[in-house]
Amino acid sequence: MSYKLMLQGTMSNVGKTLLTAGLCRIFRQDGFKVMPFKAQNMSLNSSITEKGEEMSRAQVMQAEAAGVTPAADMNPLLLKPTGLTGSQVILQGKVLENMTAREFYRRKKEFREPVLESFHRLEKRADILLIEGAGSPVELNLRKDDLVNMGFAEMVDAPVLLVGDIDPGGVFAQLLGTLSLLSKEERARVKGLIVNKFRGDRTLFEEGVRILEEKSGLSVVGVVPLTELKLPDEDSMSDRLKQKDKDGACFDLAVIRYPRISNFTDMDVFDAWPDMQIRYVTAPAELGNPDLLILPGSKNTLADLAWIRETGLDKAIRAYAAYGPVLGICGGFQMLGETVHDPGGVEWSHRSEEGTGRNFAAAKSGSSTSEAPGLGLLPIRTVMLPDKVQVKKEDRIGKLKGTLSLLSDLQVSGYEIHMGRTESSDPAGSTEEHGAGILLETGNVYGTYLHGFFDGPEVIPALRKSLAQRRGITLPEEDKVEYQEFKEREYDRLAEVLRQSLAMDRIYSIMGIARGDL
Repeated sequence: MSYKLMLQGTMSNVGKTLLTAGLCRIFRQDGFKVMPFKAQNMSLNSSITEKGEEMSRAQVMQAEAAGVTPAADMNPLLLKPTGLTGSQVILQGKVLENMTAREFYRRKKEFREPVLESFHRLEKRADILLIEGAGSPVELNLRKDDLVNMGFAEMVDAPVLLVGDIDPGGVFAQLLGTLSLLSKEERARVKGLIVNKFRGDRTLFEEGVRILEEKSGLSVVGVVPLTELKLPDEDSMSDRLKQKDKDGACFDLAVIRYPRISNFTDMDVFDAWPDMQIRYVTAPAELGNPDLLILPGSKNTLADLAWIRETGLDKAIRAYAAYGPVLGICGGFQMLGETVHDPGGVEWSHRSEEGTGRNFAAAKSGSSTSEAPGLGLLPIRTVMLPDKVQVKKEDRIGKLKGTLSLLSDLQVSGYEIHMGRTESSDPAGSTEEHGAGILLETGNVYGTYLHGFFDGPEVIPALRKSLAQRRGITLPEEDKVEYQEFKEREYDRLAEVLRQSLAMDRIYSIMGIARGDL
């Protein structure tokens, strides 16, 4: 038998994902085999499992905290927005189809059985299943056929902890208002409250705890401090995308933040290096003179290419590429080429917001074609095809010239996850079925389909030396940084914060686990 606990939030971005990860680490430390589960997630940050299945990066992070191998069953339903009203639907790790929001909600009943199948498979393997909800459980217009909050808690008979975010203010209204909108049966499932992201002296909130408990009739099982942790974030609401100066940073890395940016978690590894600063750029005036310019992944390459032109960043990128190194990853790699062609409307958000069958980017411009020029910095052409590439990959970088020549011959591993097929437009160049190699180079412009490219233990040290060489500076010797070890320390730090902040005895009791079982 598996014990169950579900964390629901008063709204998005209250911190459920990190709380779930921290509890996963605590239960693991206490000797339990724990697995995370989120029935439905909406995110453009995804990863590929060892079996070639696609799942949210948030549940990958939670699985790491739990010390278990990530599996698509931990996130059986993943929605990847393709436009304002549509998403690509990933079911149990595989692309199902693109749907409008209306169509998805009309068909939501279809997903109940596979979601439960995934949950019950995990249930057979775990001592504890830690379930994360999504958004708010009291979006009243969406309550019918709910798969991810109280509807799912009812399906699997899970007790619920309700999380509120005190940082923006209004935590009393959040928690008490949410409870007031739950049905009597749903309200009975909530066994405790958590106040998250508290700043300052915890004792100053004792009166707040008393008020919450008096008015709700529930225990406040924790007041968790706002803690800065270097762990992967789930989506574009992330504070990570906001401009921050890193004390002691020597190298400035600029990342283009398009509207449909995906897998920006590729840059998380730089958190482990004190002298590497990441900035996210949305306008030419913000670009400056970085040491490296990165074009990250995109869920809609054509639409984000159109945005780059509208903002004038296309000219700024080309001007920078005349003297500085540029690296494109996945969708950013495709943008660096000569053309991107989507003849079948693969990136079109199914019956898109333009109400036509044309690609969204083409529809916005009034064009009837689904082909757009790229930035013209790499001799490649990309064609979007309906079959999605989802594969783990390990290889060795070839011989490079230019700024990043010190990366030559390094071992790298990661995963590819994209719709397009890219081939060389240079008659002398090579053509590969699933892309243009681990790292394609023309002058100081580089491109790869490999997510996780920077994670290899030798890659960033070589990158630092390359960038230092370009600037004519000598770096002090740095201790070798193992990113996985860095993350493990962060998971342990998160767990320690939660142990000091949460009434763990009470939480174990809510799950039905007696102290003698620990």
